[in-house]
Amino acid sequence: MKTIKIYGPGCKRCEATEAMVRAAGAKLGVELDVEKVTDAKSIAMAGVMSTPGVSVDGKLVHAGGLPDETKLEQWLTA
Repeated sequence: MKTIKIYGPGCKRCEATEAMVRAAGAKLGVELDVEKVTDAKSIAMAGVMSTPGVSVDGKLVHAGGLPDETKLEQWLTA
């Protein structure tokens, strides 16, 4: 199981990123534990300077804009 955190205030891009993560997990057959982090202090402490941010198993892999689908799949299968 992969632990995914999506960092952002809840904007449309943040919601789209969550949907992309869930869809990629379903497509790849990867079990995901997805958590949304909306607290500004927690976002900053994670090192996210631009939202949405994505961390996989505690490692920040993306920040700012929608993630690339190919990279997203790579993160979930690594």
